[in-house]
Amino acid sequence: NMDFSKLPKILDEDKESTFGYVHGVSGPVVTACDMVVGHSELVGEIIRLEGDMATIQVYEETSGVSVGDPVLRTGKPLSVELSPGIMRAISDGIQRPLLDISSQTQSIYIPRGVNVSALSRDIKWDFTPCKNLRVGSHITGGDIYGIVNENLLIKHKIMLPPRNRGTVTYIAPPGNFDTSDVVLELEFEGVKEKFTMVQVWPVRQVLSVTEKLPANHPLLTGQRVLDALFPCVQGGTTAILGAFGCGKTVISQSLSKYSNSGIIIYVGCGERGNEMSEVLQDFPELTMEVDESIMKRTALVANTSNTPVAATETSINTGITLSEYFRDMGYHVSTMADTTSRWAEALREISGCLAEMPADSGYLAYLAGRVKCLGNPEREGSVSIVGAVSPPGDDFSDPVTSATLGIVQVYWGLDKKLAQRKHFPSVNWLISYSKYMRALDEYYDKHFTEFLPLRTKAKEILQEEDLVEIVYLVRKASLAETDKITLEVTKLIKDDFLQQNGYTPYDRFCPFYETVGMLSNMIVFCDMARRAVETTAQNILYKRSSMKFKDPLKDGEAKIKSDYAQLLEDLQNAFCSLED
Repeated sequence: NMDFSKLPKILDEDKESTFGYVHGVSGPVVTACDMVVGHSELVGEIIRLEGDMATIQVYEETSGVSVGDPVLRTGKPLSVELSPGIMRAISDGIQRPLLDISSQTQSIYIPRGVNVSALSRDIKWDFTPCKNLRVGSHITGGDIYGIVNENLLIKHKIMLPPRNRGTVTYIAPPGNFDTSDVVLELEFEGVKEKFTMVQVWPVRQVLSVTEKLPANHPLLTGQRVLDALFPCVQGGTTAILGAFGCGKTVISQSLSKYSNSGIIIYVGCGERGNEMSEVLQDFPELTMEVDESIMKRTALVANTSNTPVAATETSINTGITLSEYFRDMGYHVSTMADTTSRWAEALREISGCLAEMPADSGYLAYLAGRVKCLGNPEREGSVSIVGAVSPPGDDFSDPVTSATLGIVQVYWGLDKKLAQRKHFPSVNWLISYSKYMRALDEYYDKHFTEFLPLRTKAKEILQEEDLVEIVYLVRKASLAETDKITLEVTKLIKDDFLQQNGYTPYDRFCPFYETVGMLSNMIVFCDMARRAVETTAQNILYKRSSMKFKDPLKDGEAKIKSDYAQLLEDLQNAFCSLED
């Protein structure tokens, strides 16, 4: 065996320095020699290394940073804190608590270099250890060892970080603890390690799962057009595509308010600030079935359009990491990204600063899915991702739009013409699609047996758009009677079923049983009206049309009068039978 103790060791002065200095600044990108940026200690992340030169993406405004300013190496990747208190938090893309910063600085703006703990350390939480755990128990990553009731809606399950394991040497008794108190101590291979209720996890690293499961339960939105015609699943991926003013944000907010998800993570990614303030105003007033504000199941990541582009780029990563954390507890989580177009613009701007060719960067939709969670007890959770996309100039061939549509399984296409006609939600039923139809067949067969044939019939009726064009050309009278009924039912489905008024208490949310009931009645009306026309009224309608063919010279006045009187009696009888 070689004796390594005699080998020369690296002297302390030769080791890599914690401090470096700024070599160049280009917008949100700083180049630093040797390897928090500047005297204000701005937060940044290394995105490229060349020799001893690091390229840093800075998440705060870089104005004032100059060549020669100091750079401090933290030795950690960009991470988020995961613990009780997330549901109360409104944070930016790097998890800085906006309410705390506002109260401390007495300003509506975020000062540069502000350093505030992501989650409050002062709040005491009622911690209850799991009954099956005691000193001497073995525990591995992902195991739940305690529960905190964050509010009446959310039971926050305290999990061991995925990379840890060992034998329990101490577990806290039931009581009130803050997030900096030690609640668990493990021993593994003679080394003891203490744990608080806080996990710190890198935002660019996926949280581990045991296995991926097929998604087979619908994500019900409360919007009839989406639930009936273009359903999504819990653990699915959806794109809402539409031009400015078509109602993308309203659909995203409706999903947050009324969907059957346990947790909502709402990421305002480069959107207008008034949309985030609207969420803050509306959500606390809306209540759940248990009479609790839906804000208590919602976490906001607010990166408005006036924040630095680098922070916009990382906000979706932060939102997905929070979603995965709650998914691992066994919750069904919905993540709203509004909008992914601004996220792609941020990526493009950073690429430009690096003098790189912009490319289709991987949209994080692949992180969605229903999974079997790591650790004990066994549990299942899911992350559903709904991304709004705003194509510039309504150009649907835009690279971001094409890349998004190539990844997602559900496409809700919003139509500018429908929006201009005040038809909301302005989902175009001819271009939208869902690839989860077959995955949900089993669910529908079990709970709503009559629904599948109804949906097929409704789609067939809505495909008859060419009838509308014929009416524009040659008027309604030229259509066959059955076509007139089809046209009438199409109008009925469009106006009374697909259209929904989100500002009324009775129509802002439609449960799925009501959706099925409405659709059933409309399709039955269509079938019975067609049958009535084809059987009872066909002969009368023929006689009505042939009145002009009576020849006064051949038939004579008396016969024509008696025929017309008989036809009048037949018409009255036919309509009386319809009324009965």
